[in-house]
This record gives sequence, structure tokens and C-alpha cells, in this order.
Amino acid sequence: MKMHGLGNDFVVVDERGIAPLVDSKVAIAMADRHCGVGFDQLAVLSDHANADVHLTFWNADGSQSAACGNATRCVARYLMDEGGKDALTITTDRGTLLAVDAGDGLVSVNMGQPQLDWHEIPLAHEVDTLSLPITGEPVATGMGNPHCTFFVEDADAVDLVGRGAEIEHHPLYPERTNVQFAALVGPDHLRMRVWERGVGVTLASGSSSCATAVAAARRGLTGRTVRIDLDGGTLLIDWRADGVWMTGATAHVFDGMWKL
Repeated sequence: MKMHGLGNDFVVVDERGIAPLVDSKVAIAMADRHCGVGFDQLAVLSDHANADVHLTFWNADGSQSAACGNATRCVARYLMDEGGKDALTITTDRGTLLAVDAGDGLVSVNMGQPQLDWHEIPLAHEVDTLSLPITGEPVATGMGNPHCTFFVEDADAVDLVGRGAEIEHHPLYPERTNVQFAALVGPDHLRMRVWERGVGVTLASGSSSCATAVAAARRGLTGRTVRIDLDGGTLLIDWRADGVWMTGATAHVFDGMWKL
């Protein structure tokens, strides 16, 4: 299936009840937007004894990620429609996530508690995660994958390709990092652009939005409920006692057959 959340697009492969099909080589071939299908991330559905489904995520470069918020919402919408449910449990390498039908075609997913200690994110050595020793003093956050958030005056004026590629490979991040540039445009309202680890520029990112909302709240720029406007649309992030909840729209574009 081809799906997207605010233009952040995915291939979803259903491996429930069958032998695994996707590996790094297959993921790279599918990711090619000219000779394959094209995606920002690939999500694989597999069976799990104690949850509705297990999700494994692949980046366009063939590497894996423990979290992908928009893909999780898209898969949750599909499974809710398939099973007639309004709530699901989904396991990932990040942990067990709860997804619920938020009404009006929207889906909410609890992405879990943010990781705020340097070794959890992870960073290369102990440092203040609220003000990294990088020009621009970004904030480091883990959401099952690492994030580096810069707060700027104008997110649209940033050289996203140049800066994003540079920071992704910064030596402070041994597993590379997702990079966000966010600007405060109103009370509890941010404008954000995203460079994703192993992918590049994307129109939206769920885990990046969660990380940015957490970073903004920690900095005192916003409260814990934040509207984030991305290139592809808007997400609502709510950092609650039980985790960071993300709410937004999903789209199922088409189904297809991949010839191995």
C-alpha cells in the first residue's frame, strides 16, 4: 500500500501470516522514486502475540528506525477500518503504542515518553540536552530515534538541505539524527521544517513534531499542547503525563504488487 500523512509518504507491506519479504535491499529498491515506488519510510506489518500488530520501519537508504509517527497513524487508520475498531495497540522497536480514532478522519497515537538524557537519545558524550554545543544551541530529544531541534526566527529562510545534511552527521550524534528548524508564530503555535535521517527533506514528520513540541515546552517557548504547521499540513502534539500524543490526518493512496 502507498500511504501518506501530510505528504510524509510511506510504502506499507503486510507480512502478517507470511514469511518476511522486506530486507535492506528491497527497501532501497522500493524507495527509488524513478525505478521503484518512492517513499520517505517503509513500514512492515507483522503478527504479534500481545498486540494488534508489530511495525518495523525502514528508511529510504536501507537503514532501520525504531519510530515513525506518521506511518504509525496511517497503519492504525487502515487497521481500524479493517477490523472495525476505534483503538489499537501497536508494538515497535520503540515499545508498545496506543492508537485511537480521534473523529473527523483523524488518528491519535501515543508516541511514548520522550528521552531527555544524553545516553538515551543517544549522544556521544554527556552534555546539556537543552542547549547543545552546536552553533544555534539546538535541543536534543529522543523519540525512539534521535532529534536535533533548532529554534529560529524564520524556518522558511533556513538552508534546509545544507544545514540538515550537515547536522545529521554531526559527531555528537553517533547514530545520526533527524533535524528540525522551528519558529514560534503564535501562542502554542510553531512553524517547522524537517530533514530526516537517512531520507532528506520531508513534507512532514510525526516523531520530529513530537520532539519539537517537547523541546519548545522545555525551553518555555510554548505549553505542552502545541500546533505545528509543516510543509504538508498541521499536526497537534500534546505532551501528557502518559506520553506524547500526536493527532493528524492520514491518506491511503493506492494498493500495488511488488515483483521480487
